[in-house]
Amino acid sequence: MTRVVVEQGESFESVLKRFKKVVQEDRILSEIRQRRFYEKPSQIRKRKKAAKRRKSRRTTLKDQMRRY
Repeated sequence: MTRVVVEQGESFESVLKRFKKVVQEDRILSEIRQRRFYEKPSQIRKRKKAAKRRKSRRTTLKDQMRRY
């Protein structure tokens, strides 16, 4: 559970800003979006495999660019 302690004399805006930052770091909203609809296990595997392929492609392109 995400918690933000409010200090004495702290404005609501600064507390809200800190809360949003903590939520973003914990990746809560992205997980909620993913779990909003049921995703079959085969679709999960397919999505993860595609992400791996994209990441691998990116790293090989970066390595090739460094050589030149």
